Amino acid sequence: MTPGARIAAAIEILDSIQSGQPAEQALTRWARSSRFAGSGDRAAIRDHVFDVLRNRRSDACRGGGESGRSLMIGRVRAEGTDMTELFNGVGHAPEPLSAAEQSVGDPPQAKEDTWNLPNWLADAFTQSLGERAESTAQALTLRAPVTLRVNTSKTNLSDARARLLDEGIETKENPRAETALTITKGPRRLRNSFSYLNGLVELQDGSSQAAIAGVQGTGTALDFCAGGGGKALALAASGWRVTAHDVDANRMGDIPARALRGGHEVAICPPEDIGRAGAFDLVFCDAPCSGSGTWRRAPEAKWTLTPEKLQDLIKMQAQVLDAAQDHVAPNGQMVYATCSVLNEENEGQIDAFLARCPDWQVTHMQRWDVDEWGDGFFAAHLARH
Repeated sequence: MTPGARIAAAIEILDSIQSGQPAEQALTRWARSSRFAGSGDRAAIRDHVFDVLRNRRSDACRGGGESGRSLMIGRVRAEGTDMTELFNGVGHAPEPLSAAEQSVGDPPQAKEDTWNLPNWLADAFTQSLGERAESTAQALTLRAPVTLRVNTSKTNLSDARARLLDEGIETKENPRAETALTITKGPRRLRNSFSYLNGLVELQDGSSQAAIAGVQGTGTALDFCAGGGGKALALAASGWRVTAHDVDANRMGDIPARALRGGHEVAICPPEDIGRAGAFDLVFCDAPCSGSGTWRRAPEAKWTLTPEKLQDLIKMQAQVLDAAQDHVAPNGQMVYATCSVLNEENEGQIDAFLARCPDWQVTHMQRWDVDEWGDGFFAAHLARH
C-alpha cells in the first residue's frame, strides 16, 4: 500500500470508531476485509489510528473537525508532513484538501485540547498530580516503550541482551528495574524469537516490574487479581510460590502456557475456590482501575471513561481490598497496586481502607511517573499492626 492508501484506511477505521465501534474491533474488521494489506501496512495503519486516539482533541483542532478525515488531516499537520504527498487521490489515497479544509484548522489553545483529555479528566489530573499534571498528560500522547522482563530463573541481563541482539532485537537497560530491558529496534521480531518462545524474556512494563521488585521476602503469594498473569510470573521468577486468582477465570486462560514457557509453577485458584484458598505470606492486589497510567497503550480508554465508571471502579477497588485482607497470613503483607495516576484510585483508596480497617498500616507507598521508562503506576504495602 502507498502511504496515502494507508492514510485512507486509517480514516475509514477512525470513522468506524467514531460511530461507536471499539478500536481493536474496527482494526480487526478492516484487516479481515482487506487481505491485500501486508503486515507492514497493518502495523503502519494501526500506528496512525492510535496516534490519533492519543491526540484526538489537538488533531481535531488542527483538522477542523471530528470525522476520520479531519482527524487525519490534523495528525498529518501535527507531524509536519507535506499534505499533498498523502492527500492527492492517487492510488487509493484520500482526495486533495478542499479550499475549506485548507482554510480551517487552528493550533490547539485550551488546556483540555493541548492535554488531549476530556474536560473532567483534565481537572482530575490537576487535582491528583498538581504541577506534574501537564507533563503526565503530554507523556500520554506519545507511544509507549516496549519493555521486557528478563527471566532471571533462566538467564541474566547481559546474556539476554546478547541473544536478543543476535535475533535482530536491540535493547537498552531500563533503570526502573534490574530485570528490565527496553527495546530500541526490532520490537516486531520479538514474538517469533527464541528468547521469547523459550521464556528467557517476557513483555512487562518497567513500572510494573519495579512494583514487583519492591516486594520483600519470599514464601507463599496470592495474586488476587491475576488477569493474564504478568505479575504472578514475575513473583514466581523472584522465588515466591504463587497462586493466581481472578473473579473472571477466563482472564487467567494464558497463565499455564506462560508459566510453562518461563519454567515456573503457578497454581490456579478459580473464583469458586477462593474461600478455601487459606492464608498467604503475600497477597498482591493489582486492582481493576481506570488504567490512566497506561493510556499510551490503550488511548481509547481516556475517551470512554466517565465519572460514573470511575466511581464504579473505586467501589470495586474497595471491595478487592476488603476481600483480600482475609487471605493475609499473620505477619504477612498485602500490596495494593494500580496502573492509575488518579488520587482517588491510589492514596485516596488507601486512606479509605485504613479508616475502615484501623488494624492495618502502610509500610511503604510509591508512585512511578509516565515517562520513557514505564507507565504510571502506584503501589502501597500494607501490614497489620
